[in-house]
Formats: sequence, C-alpha cells, structure tokens
Amino acid sequence: MKKKITIIGAGGQMGQWFSKYFLSQDFEVTGHDSENKIPGKTIIKSDSLVGAVLSADYVMLCTPTRRTPEIIRLIAKEMKRGTFLIEISSQKAKTISALLKIPAKINPICIHPMFGPGAKKIANQNIISVPVKDAKKELEVTKSLFKGANFVTIDANEHDKKIAVILGLTHLVNLVFANIISKDDKINLTEKMSGTTFKAQKILAESILTESPELIETIISNPEIRKFAEEFWKDIGRLLTAVQEAKSEEVINYVKACQERLSENVNLENSYKKLTSMVNVIDKK
Repeated sequence: MKKKITIIGAGGQMGQWFSKYFLSQDFEVTGHDSENKIPGKTIIKSDSLVGAVLSADYVMLCTPTRRTPEIIRLIAKEMKRGTFLIEISSQKAKTISALLKIPAKINPICIHPMFGPGAKKIANQNIISVPVKDAKKELEVTKSLFKGANFVTIDANEHDKKIAVILGLTHLVNLVFANIISKDDKINLTEKMSGTTFKAQKILAESILTESPELIETIISNPEIRKFAEEFWKDIGRLLTAVQEAKSEEVINYVKACQERLSENVNLENSYKKLTSMVNVIDKK
C-alpha cells in the first residue's frame, strides 16, 4: 500500500518540486494550494486545507515563512495519530515555537532544503535538519525520505544566524547589484566589455531574481541579517573614504587581512580556477 503525503503549497515552485519527487518515490501525493494552480494530473487536488491532511501519513508545508506557524496550528490537531508534519521554511525561530506546541500524537520534522526548484535530483543536495523534540528520530525519518542527500543538524537560533549570511546577505548584495545593472541603458555594451567576474556576478544576480518577490523579501527580512548588512555597509563606506583620501595603505591592508583569513580554509587560486571553468562552460552554451 502506497504511503500518502500531502503537500500544502503544491502550486508553488518548491511545492511542485517535492510533489514530483514524492511521486517518483511511489507516494500517493495530494496537493492543496489556496494561491496557485496545481499543475499535473497525477496529483490528487484538494480544495480544503483540513480535508487534505486528514488521511495523510506525511504532511509537508511548502508555504510562505510568515504563514507557516499559523498553518501548523490549523492542521496539526486535524492530522491522524503517528503522522509526520514536515516544514521547510527559511527562518526557524517562530516555526520551532509552533512545532513545539503541536499535539504529542504528531511527529514534527523541521528541515531546510538548501536547493531550489532547478535541482535535477536529491543526491548530494544539502538539507539542514533542525531538531524539535527528538533529534535522532527526526533525522532518521528525514534521511529515509531523502536518500542520497547530505545532512547537517543545527539548532534553530544557529540556523537563522548562518542563513543570514548564506541566503540573506547574498540575496541582499545581488538584489542591489541587479537593481543597478537593470538601469544600464547600454547593457549590451557592458556585457561585450565584461570579463569573468562580471559575467558570473550577473548570472548569479539574475538567477536570484527568478525567485518570487515575496520569497526574496522573506529571506532578507531575517532579523539576524541586520548586523552583517550593517558591517557590509560600514566597510563599503570605510573603503570608499580611504580611496578618496588617497589612503592606499589602508585599503591594501584590508585586502591582505581578508586574503589571510580566507586562506586559512580555502585555496584562493583554486577558487579562481573554478570561477574561470564555470564561466567557460557557460560561454559554450
């Protein structure tokens, strides 16, 4: 007998990805989405949020981060005993609070898949597991559902701090970069003049903008991002001031200190080779 999973938010990009994934794993998949149309004929579509979860063995929330705690409260009491409630939001502080309050009959699974809807397969993809009640059991279930993925376990507070840099800062920087180049009325000339660094940065910024404005806003609204963003802004001001005042040594020392710290963990020459190889592959397409 097939296991049953309900995807809440099945019409969104990640909801569609997980729906296809679980269909490929021989699950019976039910989808509910109050905002987006659910594509495909192989997914059972439910117009009722509560009705969608009543008989499911697993319920997965692919919902906007701000709505996730509320949806947890609405559906947890309606789910059958022994089932698993899985959520994948990009911020965990409020979500963990909601998961800790669900009935004891329901097993919470709090994860953050570190890949987007363009991923071709689950193998070697990174998934963060955030413990709620029973870290060992929750990780075991997650590994059984996503065989071949890589797993990192971290608590909710540390997760949000790390994600502030991994997603928050990168999205913030690239969003502003994208805004600047979007105003370039001679972008074709700019691209003809550009080298490896600009090409890679432009592709990264453009790819981030394939995400919904709501998701981007959620990512950069992480409260933990503020201190990193303030340091970023402060350093930009410091470097520009030093250049304008012809304080070359201050800029050079800043660069050297950064090089030394990074070189403790990575080979910078290899990083440059990877960048060049990546752009060369892209140029051939």
